[in-house]
Amino acid sequence: MYPKEDRERILADWQESGLPRAVFCALPGRPSRQSLRSWQEQAEAGLLDVPKRKVRGRVEHEKHARYPGETKAEAVALLGKGMRPADVARRLGVSSGAVVLSWKAKAEAARMASKEAPMPKKENTPAAGGDDARIAELELQIAVLKEIIRDPKAAGPESLSNRRKVELGEKLRRDSGLSLKELLRALKISKSTYCYQLAAIRTGKPSAEAREAAVLERVRHAFEHSKRRYGYRRVRASILAGADGLEPIRVSETEVRRAMRNGNMVAKRTRKTAHWSSYGGEVDNRPANIPLTESGVHDFSAPAPGLLFVTDVTEFKAGGKKVYLSPIIDCFDGMPTSWESSLRPDSVLCDTSLARALETLSEYSCPTVHTDGAMVYRSNSWKELCRRYGVRRSMSRKGCCPDNARAEGFFGALKEEFYNGRDWSGCPPKRFVEELDAYIVWYRDERLKAFDEDGRVVYDTISGRRKRLGYVA
Repeated sequence: MYPKEDRERILADWQESGLPRAVFCALPGRPSRQSLRSWQEQAEAGLLDVPKRKVRGRVEHEKHARYPGETKAEAVALLGKGMRPADVARRLGVSSGAVVLSWKAKAEAARMASKEAPMPKKENTPAAGGDDARIAELELQIAVLKEIIRDPKAAGPESLSNRRKVELGEKLRRDSGLSLKELLRALKISKSTYCYQLAAIRTGKPSAEAREAAVLERVRHAFEHSKRRYGYRRVRASILAGADGLEPIRVSETEVRRAMRNGNMVAKRTRKTAHWSSYGGEVDNRPANIPLTESGVHDFSAPAPGLLFVTDVTEFKAGGKKVYLSPIIDCFDGMPTSWESSLRPDSVLCDTSLARALETLSEYSCPTVHTDGAMVYRSNSWKELCRRYGVRRSMSRKGCCPDNARAEGFFGALKEEFYNGRDWSGCPPKRFVEELDAYIVWYRDERLKAFDEDGRVVYDTISGRRKRLGYVA
């Protein structure tokens, strides 16, 4: 049980501190929050006479009135002791903790400004010595400005790059014999930056401007080499691997993205919606959807080439006619194993492309071919071809395009990189098919693709990767 005098003293300490009840009671030697609350109720009832203590810096603030300097100084001092801004505001009668923080920021800014201000001259320094120092300072500035004037692109020391400042400083040191300390002050550059740039100059490292120009030129070459089809990832992979026909160089992703942005290099990505459909109704029972797993997600991966194929038919318009493409895609790495083009989306188109793909396999292979529910994949000729080569048929669910996502992905890349964004109205179908064949060959043999190998992304061509893994000679 606390005596009356102790209760009155503790209440006065609490009011003077300006701390919340919970924070004050957590201090060593303080009562519990329940006890302090009951004492406060006793004081309000007049049972306790709590002395009014004057808190240093505390003011009775009126609206729109300025806080005195003493209050601001006391607030900054309390913050320096670790008190929270809200507690300081409550203790000193300030409107909010944000106001207290603004005073602290202004005080720190004033302190930093005072450190940067020039030191006053000592009274015992001779006047002649001060004049000599001032003259030497002016001569240094004049020497720097003379060198800057010779550079028509420079408006002052601040406009020079760090490398140019170092080149200028080294020239002044040779010609004028100035010390490094004087040069650093005149050129407004730190010693560490000066030494770093000086080492780069001595070792022949190109400047930032030269490096940026070289990267821009190399990125533009790689972008044009891809026929303006690559984004920044494949452009960088092409440069690192030397796939653009030049010597490989190390370049970061940031440098490539900056160069493509500054050089206005953007791969065309214009999407168009096709309205053609080969669905002709449910004429027989659909084969099993083999890539569909129990979790409801398709697994279009294959451990080796020739085990799982996907195929579909897509439509193009060229020279006022429609051209149809039927490729056979190997799910091992996305290689277009075979393809056929025609002016008619019939069974001959699809059967021919499948037969060419199956002829490349060994006699004892038993591949799976996954298709959608189009009529051409339910024809007797298609079924007979699959039976003759021992092919397991697999078919998507009705009206579910994601079930054949691997084929749709190939069509998406083909149309974005080859077809969309170009005017094919004056191109005869025969010439269009020739250019289409050339693109698919480039896609198979030259286009860089990202492969996941042991958790690491590796960029390589499809044909090159098969040779690297030993699947082809």
